[in-house]
Amino acid sequence: MGRLRSLVNHEGFVPVHTKLAGEDLDFLADARDDLLRFSELGLRLFDLHQPRDAGGITSDSANPILRCRSCMWRWPCPTFRAMSESFGGGHDSTLPESG
Repeated sequence: MGRLRSLVNHEGFVPVHTKLAGEDLDFLADARDDLLRFSELGLRLFDLHQPRDAGGITSDSANPILRCRSCMWRWPCPTFRAMSESFGGGHDSTLPESG
């Protein structure tokens, strides 16, 4: 990040000298909105795939069996696990912080 900051000129901009096709400009114009919508989708998926008590009888009442409230797979469900791994969370079965 520090190397990129050194590109900022005294006016607060990074001068870009390159040839861009019309398609490139269209992509750049829509990229921020697309990224925001994709982020919202990820947050909504995390919200849907949360653990809930599966009910039933268990021999370990301190650690009840959990199931995903959306797909009903054992917790952590494959959707949550794949998203967690994609976002750098590894195999952690904790929930993302809501805010």
